[in-house]
Amino acid sequence: MNSQLTIFENELITGHPKRIVNVASVPQRSPFRYPGGKTWLVPTIRKWLINSQSVKELIEPFAGGGIIGLTAAFEKLANHVTLAEIDDEIAAVWEVILSDSNEWLANKIHDFELTSENIKRELDNPNKTLQDIAFCTILKNRIFHGGIITKGSGLIKNGENGKGIHSRWYPKTLRDRIISIKYIRNSISFIRGDAFEIIESNLANKDIYFFIDPPYTIAGKRLYTHFEVDNDRLFQLISRSKGNYLMTYDDSGEIRDLIKKNNLNFRTIEMKTTHHLKKSEIIISNNFSWWDK
Repeated sequence: MNSQLTIFENELITGHPKRIVNVASVPQRSPFRYPGGKTWLVPTIRKWLINSQSVKELIEPFAGGGIIGLTAAFEKLANHVTLAEIDDEIAAVWEVILSDSNEWLANKIHDFELTSENIKRELDNPNKTLQDIAFCTILKNRIFHGGIITKGSGLIKNGENGKGIHSRWYPKTLRDRIISIKYIRNSISFIRGDAFEIIESNLANKDIYFFIDPPYTIAGKRLYTHFEVDNDRLFQLISRSKGNYLMTYDDSGEIRDLIKKNNLNFRTIEMKTTHHLKKSEIIISNNFSWWDK
């Protein structure tokens, strides 16, 4: 039976595991509580990379929380990983974590007394250094509702078991995650820059593996500062790639039209949202030989 879906089908691919991934079973590598994070996709990415020939370079041009790049680095699924992010606050976090200031950030988080007064003092500081910006970004990501750090976001009110702002503030866990990255940082590079430029400059490289997870067409405006993505241009670019790629998107009519327009291959995969709703997402790749293995 041919396992490829037509453009109008919405079922899970025949032969691909139908069990929705329990994210608690996946090692949590990222310090971010990231809206739209791809922890649930880690087993699929492992399968993609393990069944590929030796992966010299994995590029994640919309890094965000960076869970895929971190997993590839920790589990040696690629010889080298490049994370890229255009958002200044998120970029500051990665620059600090991958620098000699790694332990400073880890200890600042661990030793910080989470009170309203201390939060206000940190966030209102008008003379933030790069390290301060990194800390405040993690702070906002952990104490703002939904982990959303865009303007207009507010503090968690009730949170888990009525813990309010303490609900997602795990100082020891965060310190441990950040310190652990220090030991693999030689296998990771970071670029503060535009994803399109990074993709375009690597299109001719046959050894490149792209994992592309842009802000989604539906939820992006609410979740991200840099939510506007020229999807038409992105699809045109990736269709010219000489290397390997795997893109993820929400399953929408716009995305299916772009897939058809650019003659790309795709599959659908089920996931469960943070509100425990099942939904389908789209996986786009130029090679699905690994999918049913």
